[in-house]
Amino acid sequence: MKPLTNLVDTSLQNNLEEEIMSNETWSHLISQKKMAVGIVDLSNPEKVRFARINGNYMMYAASLPKIAILLSAMDAIEKGELVETQEVKKDMRLMISKSDNAASTRMIDRVGYAKIESVMTDPKYAFYDEENGGGLWVGKRYGGGGDTNREPLKHLSHAASVTQVCRFYYLLANGQLVNEKRSKQMLNIMENPELHHKFVNTLDIIAPTARLFRKSGSWKTFHSDSILVWGKESNRRYILVALVDDPDGEQIIRNLVKPVEKVLKKPEI
Repeated sequence: MKPLTNLVDTSLQNNLEEEIMSNETWSHLISQKKMAVGIVDLSNPEKVRFARINGNYMMYAASLPKIAILLSAMDAIEKGELVETQEVKKDMRLMISKSDNAASTRMIDRVGYAKIESVMTDPKYAFYDEENGGGLWVGKRYGGGGDTNREPLKHLSHAASVTQVCRFYYLLANGQLVNEKRSKQMLNIMENPELHHKFVNTLDIIAPTARLFRKSGSWKTFHSDSILVWGKESNRRYILVALVDDPDGEQIIRNLVKPVEKVLKKPEI
């Protein structure tokens, strides 16, 4: 498996930039570093293509980084550091599908900040990489109280960059997070999201039969979404990640799906 960052496709990159920058609002947000977009084309497994705008720019991502807690918990379960009780399994599902803050905080308390940091910075994954703008991080409970462990570059408590989130889904889809068994378990937890806003709102309409694996986040003006779309037809198989800092961010993310699908379906130059 090639590293995703080695699969940047010039044609896809140019088409993505052209499409996004043709929207005046989006173009302005991109230039202000208040919007980032990443896509991975999975339609041809022999030729995965990656494109991103503000890819390594880390932003506050609210609940999206709960995927970091999920991976850390699975790593801990696999290593015998956490017992996989019914309560743990229930909390992992609640944390992802409903973005339940109480369940997320219980999971943080079970695994601890040091474990989350060690998994995110593990060279095996490098989901948080100081040399490349940071990435995925959880250093604060959801819902207040307790100690914090903010990331070193911008001192954010819940952070993400689109490149690192795209990498997370890419490795997950290929069974490379912890191992194949745990990757499948994580995919099961992330499938059939119970919140139907942002990307999911649009996909419910245009691709009702596609399988969706997803985690989103919102706090004040910060809106984020990340999804693995697995359509029945191979031409609708992709990863899409967006981070937006704007009061209208939910609608912007909702409106991104169709232009991105258009970009994915464009013939290669």
